[in-house]
Amino acid sequence: MAIGRLHHLILDGPDPLGLARFWSAVLGEPVTYDDGDFVVVAKDTTTSGMAFQRAPDQRAATWPDPAVPQQMHVDVMVDDLAEAAAAVLALGAVRLAGENVFADPAGHPFCLIRRPGWAPPVG
Repeated sequence: MAIGRLHHLILDGPDPLGLARFWSAVLGEPVTYDDGDFVVVAKDTTTSGMAFQRAPDQRAATWPDPAVPQQMHVDVMVDDLAEAAAAVLALGAVRLAGENVFADPAGHPFCLIRRPGWAPPVG
């Protein structure tokens, strides 16, 4: 029996709206809330998603060096790894060490993964 249900995955960063715009473009979902310091990307205003809160002193992870741990990461399933990699790089992601590992504009690591066979096509 579950104790709770995921509401939002929340990432700290110095520019919450910039992060939200990045992840909105990656995931194809809109920004549904923005109060300047807290911004949400979700399917709609009644669906859980990702949120971004202002943290001016947030330090980017130093992947794979553990000096500043990754803190969390997001796996993003995609239909075409090469096409998705090009798209996230064009949005401002940075390629990190490792296969299909990137960082968003605030330095949060994320991985692009090939869509599992059980999942419907992304595009």
